[in-house]
Amino acid sequence: MPRSVSRGVVALLLSCALLLTTAGCGGDDAQSAGGAATPSSTSTFEQQKLAKTRFVANAGLAAGATYQWIVKPYRAGKFQKGADGRTFALVKAGLAGAFTYNRLKAALNNAKGDPLLSKAVAPLTAGVESLKDLGTKLRKGEAGAADVGAFEGIINSVKDAGKSAGAEVVEKVPSTSQLGC
Repeated sequence: MPRSVSRGVVALLLSCALLLTTAGCGGDDAQSAGGAATPSSTSTFEQQKLAKTRFVANAGLAAGATYQWIVKPYRAGKFQKGADGRTFALVKAGLAGAFTYNRLKAALNNAKGDPLLSKAVAPLTAGVESLKDLGTKLRKGEAGAADVGAFEGIINSVKDAGKSAGAEVVEKVPSTSQLGC
């Protein structure tokens, strides 16, 4: 099989896998598991504490994925045409982009459980939504410095908002298997 055809087949299979994994990704909250219908005996203080904890965990995973598989390879020149391992780097960046978007959405949802945190991250909702299609753009090799900067900027804004609300976000690099949700 010619090399260009096999690359096309691989790209098609990876695209399908990406679509299937991101479509199946859900939030990690009890609401997504059907827990919203059951009353909770957790106090308001505990709910707020859990909201901050989940926010920090989700935002930390998003930050780690962004840095490890988008920013770092971009700065190393892995996304440039002709670079060694470019296709693999772009696929991982695309998966990391979708993963980051998913975890940031979950983090914003978690923030709603804490009044101070929800006020701090509310202005970031539009920025997070702007990342929605950048994972696909990365995977196709169409992303540039502005796109990578958008990921980095949103992550830094979320980290700053969390810190101002007493929920400091620390980067945690997810495993490759976690990128598939």
